[in-house]
Amino acid sequence: MVEIKVLQNVLKANDAIAAENRKRFKETGVYVIDLMSSPGAGKTTLLEQTAKRLAGEIPFGVIEGDLATAADAERVAAHGVPVLQINTGKGCHLDANQIHNALQHFDLEGLQLLFIENVGNLVCPAEFDLGQQTKVLILSTPEGDDKPEKYPVMFQQCPTLVINKIDLLPYVPFDLDKVRALVRKIQPEGRILELSCSTGEGMDAWIDFLRDQVSRSVR
Repeated sequence: MVEIKVLQNVLKANDAIAAENRKRFKETGVYVIDLMSSPGAGKTTLLEQTAKRLAGEIPFGVIEGDLATAADAERVAAHGVPVLQINTGKGCHLDANQIHNALQHFDLEGLQLLFIENVGNLVCPAEFDLGQQTKVLILSTPEGDDKPEKYPVMFQQCPTLVINKIDLLPYVPFDLDKVRALVRKIQPEGRILELSCSTGEGMDAWIDFLRDQVSRSVR
């Protein structure tokens, strides 16, 4: 079909630029995480809490993707984190070319870690390589426990899953054991981190994960 061929061509072109981005990240010694979730799952709040805990230890920056406004970028920048905003307009995800262009205006020197906060979406971002070293998916408990079944490609693409807002488990219909089992079927070797950005529960495991990834990347 013509549509399939067009998509294949688009992804092929994207992958070529992603390879250039990956080379740039490797040359500058920056470990890059593509952070994805549906809207409202807590990506920006997680970055804010990360900034508080890693202050003075691991310098990191953020490339922020949203359809409109710089509201989330401003929240993260308030913690002293260098941030660059990409507004996609009607685009439902970031692509490698947008990251490539953003890097012309974003100083990676002195950074050890870079988060690409993707546009809130559980579909399109899964398909587009940005040049990152790894992908992290956030699932919040109010979204429900059926998301691994409904959006399997996203869960397949992300070796690390963060289950956020566990402080709300007593109040929302979310079966944690069910989600763990579903994710294990999709990602048998995947990592699952359970935390609450609001209460701080589980945040130490997230910070240890980041320390480990950065440490491995500089060996």
